[in-house]
Amino acid sequence: MNAQTTLSGKGQVVIPKDVRDALGLVAGQKLDVIKSGNGVLLRPVLAKSGRTAEEIFAHLREIAPKWEGPPVPIEEMDRAIDAMFAARSKDDI
Repeated sequence: MNAQTTLSGKGQVVIPKDVRDALGLVAGQKLDVIKSGNGVLLRPVLAKSGRTAEEIFAHLREIAPKWEGPPVPIEEMDRAIDAMFAARSKDDI
């Protein structure tokens, strides 16, 4: 995924909508700004729970109901996730 943007006079950068959508970035989300070689890397700041990914996935498997229905297309899953985030306020994230 490649996109271009322009640095404003105030040092602000707009991340193009298609990139924000593809990465699930939302207004007000904090980003780490990391110098990388000759460029800059923007990375979403994630909440730190103190648990390993394996512990988190194990917990999700315990609490999530087992799916018994037919396979669900990835596009339908994406729409459901988009709708869930659209319904939440930025304070919930």
